[in-house]
Parts: sequence; structure tokens; C-alpha cells
Amino acid sequence: MGELLSLGETGWGDEILRGAGMTVAVAVLAYVIGIVVGFGIAGAKLSGSRIARGAADGYTTVIRGVPELLVIYLLFFGMDPLIQAIAGAFGYTGTLRTDAFTVGTLAIALVSGAYSAEVIRGAILSVPKGQIEAGRAFGMGRVLIFRRILLPQLMRLALPGLGNVWQLTLKDTALISVTGLAELMRLTSVAARSTREPFLFYLTAALLYLAMTTVSTIAFQRAEKVYGRGAERA
Repeated sequence: MGELLSLGETGWGDEILRGAGMTVAVAVLAYVIGIVVGFGIAGAKLSGSRIARGAADGYTTVIRGVPELLVIYLLFFGMDPLIQAIAGAFGYTGTLRTDAFTVGTLAIALVSGAYSAEVIRGAILSVPKGQIEAGRAFGMGRVLIFRRILLPQLMRLALPGLGNVWQLTLKDTALISVTGLAELMRLTSVAARSTREPFLFYLTAALLYLAMTTVSTIAFQRAEKVYGRGAERA
């Protein structure tokens, strides 16, 4: 069994590690995009525009109500025709194709963004309105209020929830194996079929996922302590 997991031509160790690296790359990129989307959606939900609120509510309702695997399939089979149609409307007659990495990352980012939006919205609502009003009384603009008052407290209030979203994002990357992307789950499945040792390789994948989530949990816990110091003293 040790030979099957060894590095080099005789083992699958290097392939599994490359798959784990791809998993982390997809998860990090999707999570960052999801955070950006989450801020935008949270802002839309709290805006005074009915159209913006309706669109944001529709997005989070649909994405959170549909299985993640279905979101991946919809993008995998629907993104190329949509891009081709848009390009055709501008007179482009060539063929455009998206790769598995792009589709998988975007799909996971859409899911991550929907959950991040609710976490961020809840954190914003938890900030006392009196502090924002005080900032306005001192002549602060929206950007300065966000940077000096909202953002520091958002980091403290939203980190626990965003930590959970990260764990969800990391585990959801296993679903994009259906696109053919050579991430951890995909390469584990290939190794399991090739060697007829499914228990060994799936157990290895489980341990790698557990290691990644454990390190992530420790990192978020430390970040929570850093941003919670002021609140603890208060």
C-alpha cells in the first residue's frame, strides 16, 4: 500500500498532492470571489431600491435553494452557449469555450457568494445604528464610515460565519470533479479505479480534506481572537 501512495512513477502520491493543490486553488479563488459578491449582494439587500433588493433576494433564494451540483451542471452545460450567443450578438463568428477550472470556480463562487451575503448582511445589521449616525454627525462620508466604523466590526462579527462558508466552499470543490478538473476528488477516483484500491485512496482523500479543514479552523479561530480583542476589553 505504501508503494501506491509513494511519489514518482510507481505511486500516486504526487498526483494526489497535485489534486489537493488544485482543490485549494479553486477553493481560495472561489471564496475570494464569493466574498466580493457577498458584499455586493448584502449592500443590495440593504439598499433603498426595490429592484436591487428583489434581485439580491432572488439570487440568494435560488442559489441556496438549488443543490450545488445542479448549479455546476447548469454552468457547465449552459455557459458556453450563453457566451457564444453574447459574442454572436457583437458579430463574433468564432468558437468560444470555457475550461473546467473556470466553470468550477465560478459555480462554487456563486454558491459561496450567496451564503457570504447573508453572513455579511447579518453582521452589518448587528452594528449599532447610533455609531453610524455619530459618524455622520462628525462629517464622515460613506466611504470613511465604512472603513472606520463598519469594516472593523464586520470583521469581528462576520468571521465565525465566514469561517463556516469557507469550510463549505472547500468541501464543495469535490463536486466539480464532474467537470473533469484534476482536483483531489477526481484524481482520487482515477487512482481508486486504476489500482482497485478504493478504500485506501478515498481514506487518503478524507484525511487530506480533514487536514485542510483543521488548518483552516485554527486560522479562523486565531483571526477571531485578533479582531475580538477590543470587544473583549470593552
